Amino acid sequence: MKDNLIVIEKPWGKEELIEKNERYMFKRLTMYKGHACSLQYHEYKRETVYVLSGELKVYHGESKEKLIETVLFPGETMTLPTNYIHRMEALTESVYLEASTPEIDDVVRLEDRYKRV
Repeated sequence: MKDNLIVIEKPWGKEELIEKNERYMFKRLTMYKGHACSLQYHEYKRETVYVLSGELKVYHGESKEKLIETVLFPGETMTLPTNYIHRMEALTESVYLEASTPEIDDVVRLEDRYKRV
């Protein structure tokens, strides 16, 4: 068992980096109720989320003007391909897993509540 878990504090909650290697990255994320990550896309990274607890609203689509809203509940998943615009928002405090390709810094922010654009 590894004890090198890296915790990254975010304005919306936290990311716990469980594993990152040359082939994949695996994280557990906690998002506080009413908070959301950036509206963003990734040029190389592809990710799949799996909700452990809470209710997570995902805004997603091919363009910023035509976003679809999907609410994920515990046990539900969604895969977000490269260059696909998305944002997660916690309707209740939510914990979810993210498995992805390893490009940790591949984030293009389009909008952000916390002024990180």
